[in-house]
Amino acid sequence: MSESLSGKIVLSGNQYGKAENRVVRIVRDTARHEIRDLNVSSCLRGDFTDAYLTGDQSKVLPTDTQKQTAYAYAKKVGISSPEEYALALATHYVDDIEPVDEALIEVEEFAWERAIVDGEEHPHTFVKASAEVRTVAVTHNKEHTWVVSGVKDFVLLKSTGSEFKGFFVDPYTILEETDDRVMATSLVMQWRLVGTDPGELGFDGLFARIRDIAIAKFATVHSLALQQTLHRIGEAILEEFPLVAEVRMSAPNKHHFVYDFSAFDDVENNKEVFHADDRPYGLIQAAVSREDAPDAGPAWVTYRNWL
Repeated sequence: MSESLSGKIVLSGNQYGKAENRVVRIVRDTARHEIRDLNVSSCLRGDFTDAYLTGDQSKVLPTDTQKQTAYAYAKKVGISSPEEYALALATHYVDDIEPVDEALIEVEEFAWERAIVDGEEHPHTFVKASAEVRTVAVTHNKEHTWVVSGVKDFVLLKSTGSEFKGFFVDPYTILEETDDRVMATSLVMQWRLVGTDPGELGFDGLFARIRDIAIAKFATVHSLALQQTLHRIGEAILEEFPLVAEVRMSAPNKHHFVYDFSAFDDVENNKEVFHADDRPYGLIQAAVSREDAPDAGPAWVTYRNWL
């Protein structure tokens, strides 16, 4: 029998903003130019109930204004790092726009590498770097600020040093155990700072070092399972950086199956030829944190992936 409800219908949540402003900032102060290539989303939270219930826009800062602000701040405050840029935007919205109680700025950065011409770095020509994307989410209200940095589309593969055996078996289990397999993933990894200070490395240096730690652990840990590798990555980051409160990771298992040459008498496959299968895939997720980590508040509440 179906259940029915009779309670009052209310607006139980809301947020709004301008998503995916493609902001490119080129610093031209010298003959050697620098580039930062960003995808910027701003999300505002506050007492905007009337806009939803009656259409009253008197407290609503237009999303077009948020777009203009994203571009203006790229020049006004610059983009020394995506985190510092996001902190400036979030602080502006809460401090300067009266109806705004809380602001979330999400940033994706697309990397460019300086072109090499005749063995030397060219001063104003760049080549698109790898597909991985640096990510930032800054949430700011009148009481606190949270900074979450990260990386996505971070593709890693090791051709050995990984096994998977001793798993639980039921009547539908046909997977064979292995002590030597290709392990690959497109890692999403995010780390939450204790405060807003990245330490002596700065935000760019901290990002580079944490990325290096992830690569090193992925490579050197003899993996009994992708779950174990994720934990070791998070653990290593927290051990080196007391200013990091928590690391979260999501890792799709990019399967590589040894191709079956049994139909051919003259072809052997000693784990040298594989079929890369993109789906279905195992999706392994983990959070590694400190027992004394400060409360995350709204740090993990997103904008574009709110639903």
